[in-house]
Amino acid sequence: MKTALPVEDRPAVRLGLRENRLQFTLLVVVNVCVGGLVGLERTTVPLIGTETFGLTSDLAVFSFIIAFGLTKALTNLAAGALTARFRRKQLLLAGWLIGVPVPFALAYAPSWGWIVAANVLLGLNQGLTWSMTVNMKIDLVGPARRGLATGLNEAAGYTAVGVTALLTGYLATTHGLRPVPELIGVVFVAAGLALSLLVRDTAAHVALELARHAEPLPTGEDTGLKATFARTSWRDRSLRGASQAGLVNNLNDGLTWGVFPLLFTDHGLGIAAVGLIKGLYPVLWGIGQIPTGHLADRVGRKPLVVTGMLVQSAGFVLALALLDRPLLAGVLSAVALGLGTAMVYPALIASVSDHAHPAWRANALGTYRFWRDIGYAAGALVAGILADLLGLNATVIAAAALTAASGLLAARWITERPKG
Repeated sequence: MKTALPVEDRPAVRLGLRENRLQFTLLVVVNVCVGGLVGLERTTVPLIGTETFGLTSDLAVFSFIIAFGLTKALTNLAAGALTARFRRKQLLLAGWLIGVPVPFALAYAPSWGWIVAANVLLGLNQGLTWSMTVNMKIDLVGPARRGLATGLNEAAGYTAVGVTALLTGYLATTHGLRPVPELIGVVFVAAGLALSLLVRDTAAHVALELARHAEPLPTGEDTGLKATFARTSWRDRSLRGASQAGLVNNLNDGLTWGVFPLLFTDHGLGIAAVGLIKGLYPVLWGIGQIPTGHLADRVGRKPLVVTGMLVQSAGFVLALALLDRPLLAGVLSAVALGLGTAMVYPALIASVSDHAHPAWRANALGTYRFWRDIGYAAGALVAGILADLLGLNATVIAAAALTAASGLLAARWITERPKG
């Protein structure tokens, strides 16, 4: 019987971006499809709720975001645990299969309940596919380029979100809110599924990093989901700081997802202009993560996280301060929110990866992404309640204050860790 070579003696498996550039590039393209699918909803779905189905409660309109956020958050958490039983590629493919009905449901839903149900499927799809593309890229590049790897991954996804939001806004002005804008999602699902079949699993890369890791796993340390959830959520100071910042960051996204289309249409903007605002935010968020991910590897994670949260807070202030000129207010707010989020996103994922041992990193990332994406639901819930009680303007003010406070907490809790 042949004796298997030790992991470190297998020449075909190497860590590094250059060494794995083909697989890395393929995963980047896959994440373009992942982002494109969720981008279908950014411009049109809140307006479908009010104009097509006649919803009058803001909380009812935002219910699709709550369904999406809760499902995606729970799937992120489960995805980390599932990697112990299934290969990353298997979970990636499962996510795409779950997403197949989504564009059709959005395009032809006979009632608002169908839209909400489609967002449950979308949350499952995004939780599995986005989690796996992040984990697989981190697996491929090793510890030295985590910031750049996560920046490229998130840049691909969120640029696709923004471009799709722009495209759906344009299509809605020429073809109506449904079904044409939503059916472009069929292209994303088909391409994402086909390309994912070509992706190679990264289990061997994880094994190699484990073998080389400078700090052996302490004897008896629990690497299970329950222990890692507690460690990432509150016991470890830095991981706690990253988790709360991620939650508030996506609370902002969930809030603007629902509030901005209603706020700016109330002030006279058309669907195309709203599409520009809703598209500009994630495009800058996406493209900006390429330099900020690289910068996070150079100057550290904490400076980018703290600065990014404060810039986002300023974006909300701009939205209200210039509201008598709604297009200018929307564009400047989108620029600040996009650039601020670009600073935060790759730095937070890289910070969590820095503080997590490879043996429990997938669960730590799953926990962090659970808290981060609970922010979608929290943002929609807070926005719906505040908007119904106090109005849309008060909702934006609350978001500005909460974001600034989160940045200050990140400054207090997050620490830097040398990269091995």
